[in-house]
Amino acid sequence: MNVDKVLDAKGLSCPMPVVRTKKAIDELKSGEILELHTTDSGAFSDIPAWAKTAGHQVIEQREENGVYKFWIQKG
Repeated sequence: MNVDKVLDAKGLSCPMPVVRTKKAIDELKSGEILELHTTDSGAFSDIPAWAKTAGHQVIEQREENGVYKFWIQKG
């Protein structure tokens, strides 16, 4: 997968991962992919819900050793 930007939001609690993700995705062009890393377990449901309402697509999400990783394509 070709990632255009990586955002490290580890250590931040809700709502900061979503706030930082919105800011980072605003800097991308339509179709580009943001890779997000966060340790906030709430993000596992918050990020997909935000992406859907904002018109973006979560291509993949997974948890690795307490780090939640998301790949979001800008709409």
